[in-house]
Amino acid sequence: MRTASAGPEIERLITLLSKMPGLGPRSARRAALHLLGRRDALMRPLADALADAADKISACSECGNMDVSDPCAVCSAPNRAENAICVVETVGDLWALERAGAFKGRYHVLGGVLSALDGVRPEDLNIAKLIERAERSEVTEIVLALNATVDGQTTAHYLADRLEAAGVKVTSLARGVPVGGELDYLDDGTLAAAFKSRSSV
Repeated sequence: MRTASAGPEIERLITLLSKMPGLGPRSARRAALHLLGRRDALMRPLADALADAADKISACSECGNMDVSDPCAVCSAPNRAENAICVVETVGDLWALERAGAFKGRYHVLGGVLSALDGVRPEDLNIAKLIERAERSEVTEIVLALNATVDGQTTAHYLADRLEAAGVKVTSLARGVPVGGELDYLDDGTLAAAFKSRSSV
């Protein structure tokens, strides 16, 4: 939808903003006008931050987290337990669990969940690396911290089957995570309680 009296530069800005989660064409127009109205205080610093992030931030080759270093700060931290790996759907879920401070082991970001409707297959996710990590001698537990959705639970069952051969204990989050709930929207106490009451899959 073209904005009346807007030049190609503004149209491009609105189009790019509308691709962000939660921003439709109208919200993108409002955001663009807000940025343009606060050019020095907001727009230029945001442009610099975006350019800096694009140049310096990448996915960790070990776990899939986003960071300026590879391996990331979580993977390279010496005080984290080596025997447990927490599997999450997205980097946002990893950050949510870190905010809660409920898990002191390592992480693994799948990059999504299996979905027949969306055409997401096992080979589209970061599963092969997870199996490789699970087979390391020091790993004794894999925690499946996937969203309590149909696709999340389907993925959890698939992973439990695949991880059986690795001989590790496979657990999942329990009490406190509602069906249909997404980790990034849960409070810290709920996440901590879910971790403490995890059960075998």
